[in-house]
Amino acid sequence: MAIREIARRTGLSRNTIRKYLSTGIVEPKYPDRHSPSKLDLFAPKLAAWLKTEAKKNRKQRRNLRQIYADLASLGYEGSYDRVAAFARNWRQAQREAAGTTGRGTFIPLTFAPGEAFQFDWSEDWAVIAGVKTKLQVAQLKLSYSRAFVLKAYPLQTHEMLFDAHNHAFRMVGGVPRRGIYDNMKTAVDRIRRGKARDINTRFKAMVSHFLFEAEFCNPASGWEKGQIEKNVQDSRHRIWQGAPSFENLEALNAWLEQRCLALWQELRHPELPGTIAEAWADERAQLMAMPAPFDGFVEHTKRVSPTCLINFERNRYSVPASFANRPVSLRVYADHLVVAAEGNVIAEHVRIIDRRHDCSQTIYDWRHYLSVLQRKPGALRNGAPFAEFPDGFKRLQSSLMKRPGGDREMVEILALVLHHDEQAVLTAVEMALDAGVPSKQHVLNLLGRLVELPPPAPIDAPQALLLKIEPLANVTRYDSLREARNAA
Repeated sequence: MAIREIARRTGLSRNTIRKYLSTGIVEPKYPDRHSPSKLDLFAPKLAAWLKTEAKKNRKQRRNLRQIYADLASLGYEGSYDRVAAFARNWRQAQREAAGTTGRGTFIPLTFAPGEAFQFDWSEDWAVIAGVKTKLQVAQLKLSYSRAFVLKAYPLQTHEMLFDAHNHAFRMVGGVPRRGIYDNMKTAVDRIRRGKARDINTRFKAMVSHFLFEAEFCNPASGWEKGQIEKNVQDSRHRIWQGAPSFENLEALNAWLEQRCLALWQELRHPELPGTIAEAWADERAQLMAMPAPFDGFVEHTKRVSPTCLINFERNRYSVPASFANRPVSLRVYADHLVVAAEGNVIAEHVRIIDRRHDCSQTIYDWRHYLSVLQRKPGALRNGAPFAEFPDGFKRLQSSLMKRPGGDREMVEILALVLHHDEQAVLTAVEMALDAGVPSKQHVLNLLGRLVELPPPAPIDAPQALLLKIEPLANVTRYDSLREARNAA
């Protein structure tokens, strides 16, 4: 074959072909190209960080955005893309050294509008009241529109799980027909062969209330709900990285709700045209109607102590004195406690959650001790529940306790709360203090003026008492009587 023809077919120059024909074919070798980069000085540090992060728990790892920010704080002036490329090459080298070349093979999934949602918990941190606090974040994501909802809790318990579903279904405007979960302990009591599960009774009650079907993944198979797994990772740099500090958990959750709605408008849907918010608007019509919120409490039986207290999570809560030394039902919600007995609610308290083992609190309601106080008025002076009096009652107490019998008089004024509105009694007390006459009689007098008496009921006279002859207004009769008197 002619050299010209070989050059035409191979694309090589004729000089190169002549060289190969005379000396034999030798594959050329070129030195590896190395372009200087701003990352070169930081490459050893970055490789050490990547090695350290790879050994951490998945939930505790820093993402590349955080690593890039830390490099920038050390003086790195390059781009994030260069850091991401370095991390990809480093991880590929680690897989090749370990004898693995890929990350597995998966099948892409597709969902119809309103068909399914995915649920999972994540652990994240936020600054609450100036303290960095570990949070359990419930995350729910619609599988079609990819609309997601986050709400933070201090614990992963049944009542938190139920409250998270109430909140999420309210935000997305309905209930999908199927829910996909992992085998969390608040839902699955026991994992059996295949897809068989022993489902928790309270979780089953919630599923029946919302009328969706619960589906559980195989153990250690997070890819079966890959959308929510990715949402957990994405939320760490979209939401939690750079989040402000908050006064309390309620303020944090209000901010989370607004932040999720804003991200719906900003993020593009990965498969459909438009944003997540536009896809959610199309899916909302296919969701089942939202029923009344699920009454998601966990019930415990407690015995009231002689000091009218019950114990829960190392804290103590007061109940009315009439139930001392008796069993009551404690209904535990995500943010409050309800005490019931004999079919009636007898007390409610804000739930105190403090995970420090050396910390316990006692939450009193001074109204629960009024019946005992009437029999033991001396307890008013140092009684722990009465340290939480409103300011008006405290001022009245300090004034009455200076005179003989003042404790008894103060107890009788407090007893008015059992029969009248507390705010009306407090107003009467403050008026008496302002007038300079802090006494029981004056408080009673002022309270009587403040409390409006009900209007008199109309008189319904029976038919037998109706007048047959209506009286006439005839003043001439008085004139005739006066004339008879003058004649006498």
